[in-house]
Amino acid sequence: MSAISAGAVKSLRDRTNAPMMDCKAALTEANGDMEKAVEILRKKNAAIQAKKGERETAEGRVAIHIDNSKNLGSLIEVRCESGPVTSSEHFISLANDLASQVSAANPESVEALLAQAYHKEPNRKVNDRIGDVVGLIRENMKPARFKRFDKGLFGGYVHHDGTVGVLLQVEGDKADEVLLRDVCMHIAAKNPAAGTREEVNKETIDREMEIAREQAAATGKPANIVEKIAEGKVKTWFAENVLLEQPFVKDDKKTVGDLLKGAGLKFVRFVRYRVGELS
Repeated sequence: MSAISAGAVKSLRDRTNAPMMDCKAALTEANGDMEKAVEILRKKNAAIQAKKGERETAEGRVAIHIDNSKNLGSLIEVRCESGPVTSSEHFISLANDLASQVSAANPESVEALLAQAYHKEPNRKVNDRIGDVVGLIRENMKPARFKRFDKGLFGGYVHHDGTVGVLLQVEGDKADEVLLRDVCMHIAAKNPAAGTREEVNKETIDREMEIAREQAAATGKPANIVEKIAEGKVKTWFAENVLLEQPFVKDDKKTVGDLLKGAGLKFVRFVRYRVGELS
C-alpha cells in the first residue's frame, strides 16, 4: 500500500485525540482504513484501561451538570491517580461528560453508569468513553459517586481546582442563577451539616444539649439559668451547622434562609462533594 499521509494521521488524531505516532501505527496496521484504525486504537485503550484498573485513584475532581429547562441537575466525583491530571483538558472534559450522562440517563449505581450507552455515542458504552482518556493519559480513572436531582430549580458551584462541588435544589417560580451560585459557594466554604433543623437527627441535638448543660452548670448558676444558657448554646450550634440558619458569607446580617425567602425560593436539599471524602 502507499505511505500513510500526514493528513490521514491528523484526521485520526482529531477523531481520537491519540498521539500522532499511535495514529500512524494504527493506520499502518489497518492498511489505511480509517474506521479500522479507530477500532484498533479503541482496543488498545481498552487493554491499557484493564491493565491500570487496579491502581489507586487518590486524586480527582468534581463536575456538575444543570439543565433547568428540563429540571435536572447532577454532581459527580471522578477519580484519577495524580494531581496534575485533574487539571488536564481531557480529564475535565471527561468529568463534565459523565455529569451530563448522569443527568440524561439516570443510572442507579456507578456500575450501571459504566454499562450504559454513552449519550453522545449510543453505539458505545460509558466505560469506553473513559477508556479513551485512560489510553491517552495512561492513568486509571473511574467515577467514584454521583447524585442526581430532578424537579425544581438548581444552582451549582465547583471550586476552581475541582476539589469541591455543590448542587443545590430549590422550589419557586424562577431563580437568579447568580444568587443560587452564591449560596452554593457558601455551602462549599461553610460545609453545613444539614439544610434545616429537621434534618439533624435527635441524637445529635440531645448530645449538643447535654454538652451545653454541662458547660453551663460549671458556672455555678441556678438551674433555670443553666437551662437558658444551654438553649442559647444549642441555638448557636444550629447557626454554625444548619444551612438555613447560617449567616450568609457575603452578608452576615442575613441568614441563608432569609436570603432564599426574600427571593421567593424554598430550600429543598443540597449535596456537597469534596474529592476523597467517603460518601
